[in-house]
Amino acid sequence: MPLETIFSAAGAIAMAGWLALLVAPGRRWANWMLAGLTIPSLLAALYIVLLATHWGSAEGGFGSLAEVAALFRNPGVLLAGWVHYLAFDLFIGAWICRRGTAEGVNPWALRLCLPPTFLAGPAGLLLFLGVRLVRR
Repeated sequence: MPLETIFSAAGAIAMAGWLALLVAPGRRWANWMLAGLTIPSLLAALYIVLLATHWGSAEGGFGSLAEVAALFRNPGVLLAGWVHYLAFDLFIGAWICRRGTAEGVNPWALRLCLPPTFLAGPAGLLLFLGVRLVRR
C-alpha cells in the first residue's frame, strides 16, 4: 500500500478519536474505549509495522540532531514518526478527558484543551495542567 494512502488512513482514524472526544469528553466509550485504547492501539500496531518495514533501509539514528534528520529522510520512517505523534497525542487527549471528568472539570474547559493537544501535544497538556491548577 502506498505511504500516502497509509498517511491519509491513519489521519482519518485518529480524527475519529478526536471527534469522539469533542462530542463526548466525559463518556467512557469516547475517552477510554475509542480514543484511549482502540485507536491508539491500532496506530501503535501500524507504527511497529512501519518501523519493521522501513528501519533497515534508513540511515541515521538518535545520537545527534543530524542523525535524526538523516533517519527521517526515509519516507517510511518519517511516516512512522507521524503515526507515533497521532497515537500519543490522542492517548493524552483521552487521558485529559478522563482525568478532567474524574476531577469535575467543566466539559467545555476540557474541549478547549483538545485542539492544542491535537496540534501541539505538550502545549495542550500544559494547558490542561494549568486548568487543573487554577481550578484548585
